[in-house]
Amino acid sequence: MQLPAQIELIRFRGIECYRLKARADSAASSAIVSRFGAQVLSWRDVTGRERLFLRERAVFDGHTPIRSGIPLCFPQFSGLGDLPKHRFVRSRVWELVAAYADSELVSLTLGTGDDAGTRAIWAHAFELRLEAQLRSTQMQVSLTVRNTGTTPFAFTGALHTYFSVSDIAGANLMGLNGHEYRDAAAGNAIRSEADASLLVTAEVDRVYHHAQGQLMLEDGAARFGIAAASFADVVVWNPWHALCAKLPDMSALGYRKMLCVEAAVAQFPVTVAAGEVWSGSQKLTDGGL
Repeated sequence: MQLPAQIELIRFRGIECYRLKARADSAASSAIVSRFGAQVLSWRDVTGRERLFLRERAVFDGHTPIRSGIPLCFPQFSGLGDLPKHRFVRSRVWELVAAYADSELVSLTLGTGDDAGTRAIWAHAFELRLEAQLRSTQMQVSLTVRNTGTTPFAFTGALHTYFSVSDIAGANLMGLNGHEYRDAAAGNAIRSEADASLLVTAEVDRVYHHAQGQLMLEDGAARFGIAAASFADVVVWNPWHALCAKLPDMSALGYRKMLCVEAAVAQFPVTVAAGEVWSGSQKLTDGGL
């Protein structure tokens, strides 16, 4: 497939990726999408500032899942099932399906599906499409799930987005007030968000239920909007210092530079009937919604 001028095939940390540029000039926003895991690894604004967090010691060996950028969790989110955590499509090499660019939009679609290896651990036939759309001040990542089998299947999953922040002490997340959440950092207690702005001052590991509204993440003078479609839940995660010190691919102070705000299907699995399709997305807007 011939790529538009605004998309190029590159090597990033030794793995095959696509670099997208919203425009042909050097001042354009850009993104890097890996074939390994169909994972967005970078999103830079027009000033060149990186908006996504890359773990300082992330492993790029083509086999180990990369816990950075926007990993895709499917068909299981976290430990909500019998599969390994967040597995298994983020450790597969995806194929190029489509590429497009015009004066306002550049998009890239990667695809994967079931094979003997996946059916040995998850006995379902499926087809996935991951599309990254880049505009001058916006990036949208969309997942499409097609059931190509003859029986229904159910899944949980997430667009596990790591945002880069200047310092977690100055970051606040707005838009979750009043939503119920499951607090994994407190023994999975069910609570309700009482604050208009979420400030991270300790380990945060929460699944906010039915939270598809528009969110705003402020980070000092910068801010951007976060809006999900069809993903019913929002996951917010920061490991804080004690857990961060135990993570081999993060520096001891790495927790101060990141906040995960994830579009997720976690509380209730999505069931996809035979021959049917489900799709969901997360839209990120530089400067707000």
